[in-house]
Amino acid sequence: MAILADTGPLYALADQDDQYHEAVTEYVSATRETLIVPGPVVPEVCYLLLAYLGSGAEIGFLRSLADQELLLEHFTVKDLVRAIEILEQYRTARFGMVDATVMAMAERLKIKVVLTLDRRDFGMYRPRHCAAFHLVPDLPPPRSK
Repeated sequence: MAILADTGPLYALADQDDQYHEAVTEYVSATRETLIVPGPVVPEVCYLLLAYLGSGAEIGFLRSLADQELLLEHFTVKDLVRAIEILEQYRTARFGMVDATVMAMAERLKIKVVLTLDRRDFGMYRPRHCAAFHLVPDLPPPRSK
């Protein structure tokens, strides 16, 4: 069984000051499942890493993809068509292209587990291949500011 990774946890892995760094790191370290990174997630992660942690963090993430520590999965035209259907069906939820594409790819790959911090979008969505996604990791309550 594989796990599809969303943007938030991939950033949290790199940022030791992120409130979810520990939870995500513990989960990823403990899992034996393959982590798959959808292609549309890559530019979002790179943008955040470069903006907040610098070029070294961005290069490190890209290197983990190139070295296949994380598996990169490209999206297809069928995924895009399905993502558009999802965006139309959940128009008022305002998922956005990346989340909708991750959802479509999960359906195509028959993946039920999503590594995400986005409980709202992925919890609301009802995939075609299962009753609901299993969202990981378990998250601590948000930090007070």
